[in-house]
Amino acid sequence: MKRTIAIGDIHGGLKALIQLLQRIDLTPNDTLIFLGDYVDGWSDSANTVTYLIELAKQNTCIFIRGNHDDLTEAWLKSGDLNEQWLQHGGQSSIDAYRNFSSEEKEAHLNFYSQMLNYHIDKNNNLFVHAGFTNIRGPEQEYFPKTLFWDRTLWEMVLSLDKKMAKDNDYYPKRLLIHNEIFIGHTPVTRIGKDKPVNIANVWNIDTGAAFKGKISAIDIKTKEIWQSDPVHELYPEEDGRN
Repeated sequence: MKRTIAIGDIHGGLKALIQLLQRIDLTPNDTLIFLGDYVDGWSDSANTVTYLIELAKQNTCIFIRGNHDDLTEAWLKSGDLNEQWLQHGGQSSIDAYRNFSSEEKEAHLNFYSQMLNYHIDKNNNLFVHAGFTNIRGPEQEYFPKTLFWDRTLWEMVLSLDKKMAKDNDYYPKRLLIHNEIFIGHTPVTRIGKDKPVNIANVWNIDTGAAFKGKISAIDIKTKEIWQSDPVHELYPEEDGRN
């Protein structure tokens, strides 16, 4: 049986990712779509990227670019420090790369450069880290970085009148473009949830791994959900982004 599984934000929690994949009972037939933010948070940020590079040799993997991945890639390329990045997990990635050779860093830069800003599958499902603002879809997004920084898509569905019909003139046009939309970026723990949340045709798979939450995965067809333990319990000596 072939499955396509979307996986939410990881934030350097490699121990939790390995645990999650074990609970999924991963097989070589499975396609994995990672929704971004592989780094910035727990101490295994760089090791997580190494693991994902190797995982892609065994499984079909699609790696979506997250905002934290973009910031870490920029630092690896130039060495320039973004103060906002440092305050939101960047220091953990700097520390994680201290003992990496130039060859290993180059391999990681190659990984970062090949990430996708979004992916649309054959069933017109969209996979994107954050969201999009253009009513014609992500392909028409004027500022590409919006795809891994936007929060308005999620804020919009949170405020959506659940009784509004799709043919209503005021129904959000962005929600009519794709069959289903799978995102991360904004932890559902902010609204008191600990599992992936579905509103309209949007699935938010970010369950707060950077903080006190878990890494989550979902079978995009059956909607079966798997989760790791809370990531902070697997890194008891660390604070993550808390």
